[in-house]
Amino acid sequence: MSEKGILYLIPVPLGDNNPEEVLPQSVKRIIDLIDTYVVENSKVARKFIKAIHPEKVQATLTLFELNKHTDSKEINDFIKPLLEGKNMGLMSDAGCPGVADPGAVVVKLAHEKGIKVVPLVGPSSILMSIMASGMNGQSFTFNGYLPIDKSEKKSALKNLERWSQERDQSQIFIETPYRNNQILDEMIQILNPNTLVCVACDISLPTEFIVTKPISLWKKSKPDLHKRPCIFIIHK
Repeated sequence: MSEKGILYLIPVPLGDNNPEEVLPQSVKRIIDLIDTYVVENSKVARKFIKAIHPEKVQATLTLFELNKHTDSKEINDFIKPLLEGKNMGLMSDAGCPGVADPGAVVVKLAHEKGIKVVPLVGPSSILMSIMASGMNGQSFTFNGYLPIDKSEKKSALKNLERWSQERDQSQIFIETPYRNNQILDEMIQILNPNTLVCVACDISLPTEFIVTKPISLWKKSKPDLHKRPCIFIIHK
């Protein structure tokens, strides 16, 4: 049986900035060697590959799409090239694959099959936001998305505030971009005036906005966050 391939976890920029500004040359070198990828969106992946490696012939690429529309029965087929000895890449639409990203299921499967997994260096909005927040970088939790139901969301926000105080632990979460302004308004209404909230928006982009201040001050001055990728962090 042939030796198994390697699954490379390939980070991509967090927006439309130049890949060379946020990614090391090692990412381009790996892309030069790989023609088979699992991606969240083929169009987005092709655009990124063209941006970081214009010489790459797009017709040589094989892309398997993994997103909310993917049938779970298909995922085993995605890693067949790895089992046959071919190296593959895994990409998210933005940032690091496998982190707040459906690609984690492919990484899990690779481990189950004894396939080597190699993460490459690149931007993570979660880590970059906690770095810039001034909050507790020794202990923090990423909570993903909060519930949509208003009463459940209120309970979730109060829980994050309580946990941050009880555990001295920064509580990180995200929201669908078109609900960003709404969630900030809800935090202002629900959380204690002294609770700190960091809003980290458009991370690594020219429009980057990262500010930490108490709810009492957010109430006086709110940025427009509509449809901008944001990370929110609570710490009481």
